[in-house]
Amino acid sequence: MSKLGLLYDHTYTWDIFSDMMRSQQHLALSSELPKPFTKKTRAILVDWLIQVHEAFNFSEETLYLAVHLLNRVLRLIKISISSLQLLGVVCLFLAAKKEECLLPEVSELCYLMANTYSKKQLLRMERRVLCTLEFDLSLTPPIHFLLLSAYIACCGEKVICMARYLLELSLLEAECVCFIPVQLAAAALRLARHLIQEPHTPESEAAWCIASTIYLGSLIIVYSEATLFTIMHIMAAAAVRAHNQETRATFVKFSTKEMLYVSLHPALKSALCLLSLQT
Repeated sequence: MSKLGLLYDHTYTWDIFSDMMRSQQHLALSSELPKPFTKKTRAILVDWLIQVHEAFNFSEETLYLAVHLLNRVLRLIKISISSLQLLGVVCLFLAAKKEECLLPEVSELCYLMANTYSKKQLLRMERRVLCTLEFDLSLTPPIHFLLLSAYIACCGEKVICMARYLLELSLLEAECVCFIPVQLAAAALRLARHLIQEPHTPESEAAWCIASTIYLGSLIIVYSEATLFTIMHIMAAAAVRAHNQETRATFVKFSTKEMLYVSLHPALKSALCLLSLQT
């Protein structure tokens, strides 16, 4: 927990973890999108938000919270296609208010949208979103569970980076909305280990077993093997087509030296390797 900056007193370790687990119960949403939106429309918007998020150098928590808020609001209020970009920016702005120390000016956000919307329209949409969500902006993001598991399992830097890539790709997939953060994190880390194939030792295998079963101590059963393999196949399919589709922001981001070129990893080019996971 200390690795995530979530621990100030060891006395509260289990309380913090238990709260992280309990918070999962209300996070799953329907994968069905309200009309007139399509999976492609949503993916294009999320891809653009990833680019804006990177331009502002926001934290990963901000991105996951922004997409989570977008997913929730789309299912609660009627939004026209013409207002979808405005809604996405508002969700990113609210997430930044919760997670960041420095915020962009409202005028900067309007500029990013080519001044299609005014400051007044943006602030009006912000009020609408906050009222619709009843000011509930809470989320334990999947990145926290991923880093926690990876640390316990003693995973290498490249495995962690690959898991982060797969996890971010899942943001573009409408089918992943129905899964909770801890499930997405577990699937991303398992698939990353499958791809990178780090040398295993008895100690590392023991650590992985602990990381794989730690969530079973929670008050709810958070995932089954079948669920994990379903998510892994969705992530694998997304990784196979990531390099040649319109929504490429995550692929480009993780193709850099800082990200260890994981999106260019040879294993990701083989659909057979990715999609032939043993169930």
